[in-house]
Amino acid sequence: MSEDRPITVPLAHRVPDLGALELLLAVARLGSLGRAARELGISQPAASGRIRSMERLLGVALVERSPRGSRLTDAGVLVTDWARRVVEAAEALDAGAQALRTRRDSRLRVAASMTIAEYLLPGWLVALRMERPGTAVSLYAGNSAAVAARLLSGEADLGFVEGLEVPAGLDGAVIGHDRLVVVTAPGRPWSRRRKPLEAEELAAAPLILRERGSGTRQVLDAALAGRGGPARPLLELASTTAVKAAVVSGAGPSVLSELAVGEELAARRLVEVPVAGLRLRRDLRAVWPLGHRPVGPARELLALTRG
Repeated sequence: MSEDRPITVPLAHRVPDLGALELLLAVARLGSLGRAARELGISQPAASGRIRSMERLLGVALVERSPRGSRLTDAGVLVTDWARRVVEAAEALDAGAQALRTRRDSRLRVAASMTIAEYLLPGWLVALRMERPGTAVSLYAGNSAAVAARLLSGEADLGFVEGLEVPAGLDGAVIGHDRLVVVTAPGRPWSRRRKPLEAEELAAAPLILRERGSGTRQVLDAALAGRGGPARPLLELASTTAVKAAVVSGAGPSVLSELAVGEELAARRLVEVPVAGLRLRRDLRAVWPLGHRPVGPARELLALTRG
């Protein structure tokens, strides 16, 4: 049989709380329980009750009360000296925590996939700047896989991605939706089509594409799965701007975010090519490491994306 071990009462159940210790220090300094109660913003009966509870907990008398005021017993003098050290340590802890909060709130590291970084984040960051003018913001723009890697390595406080699901190791929330569209330059063969493309035609055609790991490529390949896909790259480029420039030049068609090509479509520098029976809608998400909800400026930026 194993020996019985004594039960250890937690320290929090054996010593007075900070409020009681602060009251005792005030009584020692002011010489009056009533004045100590007023200084701390509590009633005198409540102050008397705290002193009695502290005396019962410690098993010694701490304060002697008389018509002339209150004075500490010999035991009370010793306890007050120890209490002063505890309160000073708590004040140091509070000051340190405040310094950490200030340092945390003075900067915000954001990582975002290309479409969100170029077309949505600027407006959100301007709004954040109005609310937090003292916060320095750094922005990393890359594909969705790179954004996830920066969050998991602790190099970013908040991320934004486009795709089908939350990357492994992260938590997130949908903040919006986007649609991918097939585009080509005016005068190219697809720009003159009278009927929509079939999914199999799109899968068979060489396309100017974002690199693997991008949310755009992930959604396109998933949509074309079982329809002759994945997509066939004519060129693979690492930025939406580069893909658009190649398509505008007539190098070939592409599939891009509607957010990214709105200006070019309106100016007729690009032409949208309808596709039949293909779902090219995707979620836009804010993401962060599992178990670490955004705090400080990261939480405020997340709130702005939902406004």
